[in-house]
Amino acid sequence: MNRLEFSSRSFDAVVVVNGRLPNADFFQQLADLPLVAADGAANALVGMGIVPEFVVGDLDSVTEETVEATHGISELVHITEQETTDFEKSLRFAEDQLWKHILVLGMHGGELEHTLNNWSILTRISQRLNITALDEQRYALPITTSFAGTFAPNEMVSIIPQPSTVLTTRGLEWELSNEELAMGLREGARNRALQGDVEIVVHQGAFLLFCDARFPLVPIFRQ
Repeated sequence: MNRLEFSSRSFDAVVVVNGRLPNADFFQQLADLPLVAADGAANALVGMGIVPEFVVGDLDSVTEETVEATHGISELVHITEQETTDFEKSLRFAEDQLWKHILVLGMHGGELEHTLNNWSILTRISQRLNITALDEQRYALPITTSFAGTFAPNEMVSIIPQPSTVLTTRGLEWELSNEELAMGLREGARNRALQGDVEIVVHQGAFLLFCDARFPLVPIFRQ
């Protein structure tokens, strides 16, 4: 069984989507990491006095003011095809740079369908990259494999099926025993770790695991 560890190594890069973002002070902790803005997210960053290293997408949302503010600093990566969103373009750009551990900010906020679409993209691309979404001091991790890990006693642990999964858990307040979770049927939000050690056996399917953030620690699965 894999072991979920929060490694002391840093993320390889940060992808910022045009949603709810941490305050400007948080970005000071990211100064040593490549910062990729998904199209219109560059406007929000520049508005906070932050200039991304890369702006990726079809660039239809980047304002002239942002282009002027980032001129000579940011690399504009113009990808014209319309089959993918700017978020997916940015993750694929990160993959092309051989960055493996990606922190995503701004997943949530704005139009509901935009948020839901972002989660679908994250789940799909996470089959190739180690992607962690951070929002309001919580990590979201796409999970497809069984694992054991250590959480803080009484830490809130949520399991959201994507779109369905069959699980057995050990170490949670409300245990599952070869039980199905499925969108529109049953979810596993706001469970609790008991003494810290948690084991989740994935019999089939996938889910999003929500837990407290350990930034700057990177969640890594080891055999």
